[in-house]
Amino acid sequence: MAKEVLRALTVKQYMARDIVTFKPDTGVMDAIHTLITRRVSGAPVVDDHGNVVGILSEKDCMQVMLNACYHEELGGKVSEYMKTDVQAIEAETSIVEAAEMFNSSPVRRFPVVDDNSLVGQISRRDVLRALEKIW
Repeated sequence: MAKEVLRALTVKQYMARDIVTFKPDTGVMDAIHTLITRRVSGAPVVDDHGNVVGILSEKDCMQVMLNACYHEELGGKVSEYMKTDVQAIEAETSIVEAAEMFNSSPVRRFPVVDDNSLVGQISRRDVLRALEKIW
């Protein structure tokens, strides 16, 4: 019973829709401020068409501090620090497939896309909420 229920649930049902995003040309110090004030550990980077072009995480931002300390360079653009090898997940993907992706990946969140445009974000916690719902 639980197996059928879980397989019927989709990422779209559990993803966050109101998420922080950045543009590649956003100042990295502004992005860091946003991560801190919004209490998120990372955010998708999107182009002018809403396509995901990267992810900026707190870990990526550590390089900003190191550059300031060792090279006396502070700042730059998000595009200089973001990861561009981004694995996204389709909105209609089953929650079970999302769990499989999380199980085989160190990331804590995936951007959710529909026709290559960002529509949300799914986290490990979102997937666990689906499991809790059928408990």
